[in-house]
Amino acid sequence: MHFQTWHDKAGNCPPLKGVKDPVSGDTVDFPDISKFAGNEDLQANLIMPEPTSFLNRKFPPVSIIRPTATRGAAAATVKAFVDDGLFIGQSPAFFKYINDLAEDADEARRRN
Repeated sequence: MHFQTWHDKAGNCPPLKGVKDPVSGDTVDFPDISKFAGNEDLQANLIMPEPTSFLNRKFPPVSIIRPTATRGAAAATVKAFVDDGLFIGQSPAFFKYINDLAEDADEARRRN
């Protein structure tokens, strides 16, 4: 029900200019998507993430939502999963391992 409600409401949002992201400080404009009627790629009721190919076409389709900030993102994700009870019953060694993994991921830098 929640997704359907959000999906219906988000597709009917008014155009907005200069909306500021509180984390990154970046601004974004939300265009009047109703003016794109008939354009298959810009349907007002399809503005939420939809399954797509990602990384490798051999993998199943996934919906992708990218974060606005990435500093500490892996550790924050692990904390959210733990706080949600996703890992109830896991050993202390498991938690040490996933926290170490998240720390390594947060410290990683892309090479050119």
